[in-house]
Amino acid sequence: MSDSRDKEHARQRAAVVFAVRSGQITAEEGARRLGVSRKTYYEWEGRALQAMTEAMENKFPGRPGIPQDEEKQQLQKQIIELHSKLFVAEKTVEVRDMLHAYELQNAKVKKSASVEKKQKQRKKP
Repeated sequence: MSDSRDKEHARQRAAVVFAVRSGQITAEEGARRLGVSRKTYYEWEGRALQAMTEAMENKFPGRPGIPQDEEKQQLQKQIIELHSKLFVAEKTVEVRDMLHAYELQNAKVKKSASVEKKQKQRKKP
């Protein structure tokens, strides 16, 4: 019973998504009809469009093959390389941020010294 009710709800959601996508109703109206927020409606619409796109892809019949050991090793190597690149990129951003903070601090010190120098010059008769 619950399964058929779930399927009916899914059909109703799909019908509303199609109505919105075809311009018959607005997304706001679609969300209202489904009793959800516009954000939730857009999440459902995104999932529906993604599933429809995947369903239309050309696929080979049967179970997908299991990657060969060599392919697995190559993929694991790529994962390690990508993690390494990510680490370097994160450290680069940290260094850049520290350098920027140092430059800002240095600029403040120079400005402060310049202001003090001008004040001393004004005090001299």
